[in-house]
Amino acid sequence: MSEAQNINVFDVETLLDPYAAYKTLRDEAPVYFMPEMNLHYVTRYDLVREALKDTSTYSSRFDAFMNTTREAGLAMVPADVRTQIDDIARRMVEVPPTMLTLDEPDHTKYRSLVSALFTGSQVKKAEDQVREVVERTADAFVSALSPDGAVDFMEGFAGPVPLEIIGDRLGIPKEDREFFDEAATVSAAALRMSPLPPQEMLRRAQVQLDLQELLIRVIEARRQDPQDDMISILATSTLQPDDRPLTHGEMISILNQFLVAGHETTTSTFGWGMLALCENPQLQETLRANPDLTRTFVEEVLRYESPVQGLPRLVTKDTELGGYPIKAGQMVMLRYGAANRDERQFPDPDVVDLHRPKAGMQLAFGSGIHHCIGAPLARQELNLGFPALLERMRNIRLSEAHPPPVAEPSFILRNVPQLYITFDRN
Repeated sequence: MSEAQNINVFDVETLLDPYAAYKTLRDEAPVYFMPEMNLHYVTRYDLVREALKDTSTYSSRFDAFMNTTREAGLAMVPADVRTQIDDIARRMVEVPPTMLTLDEPDHTKYRSLVSALFTGSQVKKAEDQVREVVERTADAFVSALSPDGAVDFMEGFAGPVPLEIIGDRLGIPKEDREFFDEAATVSAAALRMSPLPPQEMLRRAQVQLDLQELLIRVIEARRQDPQDDMISILATSTLQPDDRPLTHGEMISILNQFLVAGHETTTSTFGWGMLALCENPQLQETLRANPDLTRTFVEEVLRYESPVQGLPRLVTKDTELGGYPIKAGQMVMLRYGAANRDERQFPDPDVVDLHRPKAGMQLAFGSGIHHCIGAPLARQELNLGFPALLERMRNIRLSEAHPPPVAEPSFILRNVPQLYITFDRN
């Protein structure tokens, strides 16, 4: 019996630290069938890339799979709470698939509406605004450290920077930012597997309804008075070739995707990057002395701890991947986190290598037509953020007064919810 047959990819311990399991699967069963879910788990870099490129065979219409997963999470909720959650759901606007869970040509119909906001040139134009947020937040974070104390990096810097920037890009009014930040966090948390008390599930359902109401209110305001933001673009655009305005549901669908992708992945990468700096003081010194290496450091952190560990695809026809037969109607789970540690593509993959050639070949942002539209903005925030922190801090280390950081279990995302550090001020 191979070691791969003993791996349970849903086991909490595996989710907390999946890399040994990933290696075993890459070596012994790179397309690993899970009959209980009708799912093939793909871990090798070349095979993940192959599936990402073949969008006709591996469809992004995986809504049904995600809905089944959500229903499984609600199965154990007490009947009275489930009734209240269902009542909230009935009051919500129906959200159709738009970008993430559509194939061509429908995918591009929606993506093209907002893609101009995230081109390299457009992101570069907004660099001064991003830099101001980064510098201001870094100043506040460093000042928050009490003598001989510690501070939660996730709460003080890694979370606030992307949330403020994506809030600005979307066009969320300043007076609604506190609630928006809470709602964004709740939306990302829906993809995690930490068990929740029923009342917390009910609270989160209400937050989602309140978020929809906020977005609809802002959409209607922007239709009357457009601003320079994404909500205005969506509110005043005409969907082609249909030649009609977008529905509230379509706009909420698009905004929800940016709300999660626009902050969660960047927040997680800030966290994992800071942990790497704490665990390897030489990285701190090298990056201070050679700030031009920051770009490679960012790519390496994205590779080393991919904030999106994987996404599913629906198989549209009988096929094979790496010699493994796959039937139409089955799902594949493309594990970016496993592909990014594949030694066939990245020699010595368990090391953050500041001189790694072609570090940008990592798949943390996906590949092909579904390559993350916000990747240029995320890279900009990260490439500005780490130097700003290193300019203000030295001897960065984990706080001994707090438990060591641990990932939060999730089948999709990989984040570190708390990261208490201490440091000396420069």
